[in-house]
Amino acid sequence: MGLAVLGGFPKPLPPGRPGDPGLFGPGTVAWRVNGEGVLLLGGPRALLMQIAHPSVAAGVAEHSDFPAEPYARLWRTMDFMLRISFGDRRQSREAAQQVTSVHRRVAGRRDDGAAYRALDPDLLLWVHATLVDTALVIYRRFFGPLSPADEARYYAEMKRQATLMHVPEETLPSSLDRFRAHVAETLDRLEVREDARRLAPAILRPPLPALLRPVGALQELITVGVLPPRLRDAYGLTWSPARERAMSASAAAARTVVPLLPAVLRRWPHVRAAQRRAGAPTSVA
Repeated sequence: MGLAVLGGFPKPLPPGRPGDPGLFGPGTVAWRVNGEGVLLLGGPRALLMQIAHPSVAAGVAEHSDFPAEPYARLWRTMDFMLRISFGDRRQSREAAQQVTSVHRRVAGRRDDGAAYRALDPDLLLWVHATLVDTALVIYRRFFGPLSPADEARYYAEMKRQATLMHVPEETLPSSLDRFRAHVAETLDRLEVREDARRLAPAILRPPLPALLRPVGALQELITVGVLPPRLRDAYGLTWSPARERAMSASAAAARTVVPLLPAVLRRWPHVRAAQRRAGAPTSVA
């Protein structure tokens, strides 16, 4: 019942073409990181970062049912991202094309009169940046640290996803350090406006049945805690030493428990489907 309320579970990945590794393949850091279910904790953070860009917020406000079904949108996004990461080449391409076909219809003018379109290269780059930055933040905090070399590999591998999603290759920062500088510079320029403030409560405090409200409260704590401080302030969200201690305790517990769970519980079923297709051992990321 809970997953139905949240908008459903990502669809099973079809078998695909045997031997086709897809966009990344066995042994990549992208498969290791993107396959962890714990990354779902970062979805609301990425969304709040995205809509902090006034053009993204205007597009979401005018062209989606997000305020009514925030978790349904999150699950749909997760479904597409899993298919892109773990599908064979055709499945990855088709999932990316489906997202792009939706984006082609998203265009208009913001309240200040500025035109926007979802396929604007700068907006595509920012959305991609929020996903990569959030994945690294959540993985490090709630699963365990990657080595600097693996973080750099992850960023380099995720460029393949960016270009598949029509981010122009020449706009992608050439290294992880330059990527982090780009994220920091963009955050400094962002301005949380009325559209974003109106959408934020649906991300932070969506309507949930009583059984799931404790989970929602924990997700809100995590989202506010991992949000960049400048955006936290811009959204008018409060943080305190007590809340920081609570989140740190949750993160420490996750880092202890999650790696001990069997892969069937902690990793998306898409991972196992991709490993079988590629002929890789299912016990390996």
